[in-house]
Amino acid sequence: MSRIGKKIVAIPSGVTVTVDGQTVAVKGPKGTLSWTVSEDIDIQLEGAELTLSPRNDSTRARGMWGLSRTLVNNMVVGVSQGYEQTLELVGVGYRAALKGSALSMQLGFSHEVDFPAPSGITFVVPKQTEIKIAGIDKQLVGETAAKIRRIRPPEPYKGKGVRYAGEKVRRKEGKKK
Repeated sequence: MSRIGKKIVAIPSGVTVTVDGQTVAVKGPKGTLSWTVSEDIDIQLEGAELTLSPRNDSTRARGMWGLSRTLVNNMVVGVSQGYEQTLELVGVGYRAALKGSALSMQLGFSHEVDFPAPSGITFVVPKQTEIKIAGIDKQLVGETAAKIRRIRPPEPYKGKGVRYAGEKVRRKEGKKK
């Protein structure tokens, strides 16, 4: 039995969930998201609660049960509260700025790196060395943060690069004389 799958998805006030066959659509104050649940999962909407259960006892159905519940819950949280990821720029001369909706970064290359905002994602630069990525889709926010980090990942000798807020970079000792 899936411990996560057994949990009920609570729908807060201001959020509407519609189930059309296997498609779950969630609409809230921040936007609308929809996702098609696997055929192995049964969905019941009763009042302000959404319950998911496997249709049979196959390995795939049990595996998709917890995943489906988590993805639907992430959609509910996304349209009601939203998601945010923070990146830090560490290094001399490393800084970020907004050019319209695109993100322009100087990361030690001979050129600036421009990163256009995907649809549904907003960038905020509170300080030159900090980037906040916000949106309603948890997967898209995390993927965008990972793509930006991949441009200049933190290196182990000086620790320079783009890192997640609070990320610990394991430092290596330099070579000896």
